[in-house]
Amino acid sequence: MSAAEKDHVYKILDLVGSSETSIEDAVKNAISRAAKTVRDIKWFEVVQTRGHVENGAVRHFQVTLRIGFTLEE
Repeated sequence: MSAAEKDHVYKILDLVGSSETSIEDAVKNAISRAAKTVRDIKWFEVVQTRGHVENGAVRHFQVTLRIGFTLEE
């Protein structure tokens, strides 16, 4: 196996996902949507979490995340 075959180069893409249900669902929504057009997603990192409050209640969860995917040769 050559060095090129075992060494990976990743591209990083920033995404924002949202959900009315949970932070976890916001992450899953962002990744599943990105997976429709981005191939070989390998990892994600949540870099910011926030939400929308209305009348004293949480209405939406929102996360900013970075996803890493391998570049094609």
